[in-house]
Amino acid sequence: MRTIKVTGRGHLKAKPDITRITITLENTDRDYDNTLRKSAKDTEELKKLIAGTGLETSSIKTLHFNIDTKYESYRENDEYKRRFVGYEYTHRMKVEFENDNDILGRVLYALGHSKLSPEFRISYAVKNPESARNNLLKKAVEDAKEKAEILAGAACVALKDILTVDYSWGEIDITYESAKMTKSILVAEDSTDAYNLDIEPDDIDIEDTVTVIWEIE
Repeated sequence: MRTIKVTGRGHLKAKPDITRITITLENTDRDYDNTLRKSAKDTEELKKLIAGTGLETSSIKTLHFNIDTKYESYRENDEYKRRFVGYEYTHRMKVEFENDNDILGRVLYALGHSKLSPEFRISYAVKNPESARNNLLKKAVEDAKEKAEILAGAACVALKDILTVDYSWGEIDITYESAKMTKSILVAEDSTDAYNLDIEPDDIDIEDTVTVIWEIE
């Protein structure tokens, strides 16, 4: 049996319709229990801030939580040593909502004028990634077929049935990352209760490949 193997590449631009703010809170205390209490207090404060912007507190989702020992280096008698600083918690969360610059402005203003010192990143995602993946897969198969027909024609052979289709089914990241921000950046521009933002996220470029094997005659 003679075969031809072709890899097709699909490419498309997906328009992001979801705004995601990833927020990281950190705090340290020499006592482990106090560190836990600070974590709970800071998280509750963050939920109040988000609720004040009009979003539901249920929109806050934890991505990562960890408590670890923290040490610092110091020099003594021309020797470098380490000493215990305390227990540091790291709580990374995300807040997602449909693209809306008014909501984004209110959330950023609340973070910038809070008692917390969060680090956060704005990114944009596609609400229905499965649809984008399906379109991408279709384009990749169409590209493979077009290439196979060109190769078969040049070789004076005819394509018959498809024998195998190889697709990795790997996770495709349909996210556009924006710059990381801190509270100090935000408080530089003041307003009444929100920042006046005019942000239009760029389309997200995504691509994937499919390998198809045809029988030829």
